[in-house]
Amino acid sequence: MRSVRRIAAGIATMLLFACGVCAVAEKSARPPERRPGQARIAVPQKSEKIPRWSAEKAHEWYAKQPWLVGSNYTPATASNELEMWQAETFDPKRIDLELGWAESIGLNTMRVFLHDLLWRQDAAGFSKRLDKFLAICAKHRIRPMLVLFDSVWDPDPKLGPQAPPRPGVHNSRWLQSPGAKALEDRAEYPRLEAYVRGVVGKFGRDERILAWDVWNEPDNTNGGSYTDPKDKVERVNELLPKVFAWAREAGAQQPLTSGVWHGDWSDPAKLGATEKIQLDESDVISFHNYDKGEEFEKRIGWLQPYGRPLICTEYMARGNGSTFEGSLPIAKKYGVGAINWGLVAGKTQTYLPWDSWKNPYTDREPEVWFHEIFRNDGKPYKEEEVTLIKNLTGRGAK
Repeated sequence: MRSVRRIAAGIATMLLFACGVCAVAEKSARPPERRPGQARIAVPQKSEKIPRWSAEKAHEWYAKQPWLVGSNYTPATASNELEMWQAETFDPKRIDLELGWAESIGLNTMRVFLHDLLWRQDAAGFSKRLDKFLAICAKHRIRPMLVLFDSVWDPDPKLGPQAPPRPGVHNSRWLQSPGAKALEDRAEYPRLEAYVRGVVGKFGRDERILAWDVWNEPDNTNGGSYTDPKDKVERVNELLPKVFAWAREAGAQQPLTSGVWHGDWSDPAKLGATEKIQLDESDVISFHNYDKGEEFEKRIGWLQPYGRPLICTEYMARGNGSTFEGSLPIAKKYGVGAINWGLVAGKTQTYLPWDSWKNPYTDREPEVWFHEIFRNDGKPYKEEEVTLIKNLTGRGAK
């Protein structure tokens, strides 16, 4: 009987101890009580998506910027992104010279393409070269928009020496990022994520950078110039929201965007899947337009109801009717940023028209240059264009 009592007493003691432990555990798991009037503290969860900027924050940021005017930029000595940035061909002296020409006519931004393979090849070296580039930009009072990915032109990028430009052909060596093989292989996606998180993590608080364009023309299937994967658009639409999320989670303090470039944006019901992602995720809205001024103005009207600052990140194709004279005054009228394609004629050969892919200009210069502001030696292609740019940017009065 004593043994039974001892056992019973032991069990009672154990039960009391267990209840005490449970009570302590419950108390520690419970959120702390708030005093009257004390604000509730939100505890972020790891799975919680970081939202895009509010429209108010986007407009507040935009109001602090000058009227943004610039060019899509590759130095004349480079035919593509890899040739611009790889150690053997990175050319800071030429970049310094050309950005000096840009500054002289009042340009204050450049849109510049990076590439995921550069991070895989040599993240530290690439970072140093990017830092050097940003220092040159700052010297010339230029804040660039950096492009992380691009769906246009050659889907098979390779590191190392780049092939010479194809004679007489527009942008004949430009590279997609990621390439088709990486896009088709989900095992590559962690590498792409590491690239985005790495470069944005390192430069996402750098005031020398204006903004991040996370993906150029994501659903561009290249119109037969190259053979893209059949499910390219579906793959891109899977990745694109993730790229926005990776950049935000990496701490980007600059706005993120991805420019709509085709289709009808006048009604959300008319948007394609990619455009919906772009317009839903972008902090500031960007777009491309290579048409006459009337169409340029119409597209601005389509995008204004989305209630965010607008930047045209590609325009000016003279042979297609898109000109500085036709578009730039309209951009200023509506307070829209304007970044034309091409600063200096060089190895990209984008002064040649799009039709050069079918009919190369091997024995003649085109009657009208397609893109670019300056010739290779720094002389303007058209003096009247440079005068217009100077007058609109206020540089002409200085």
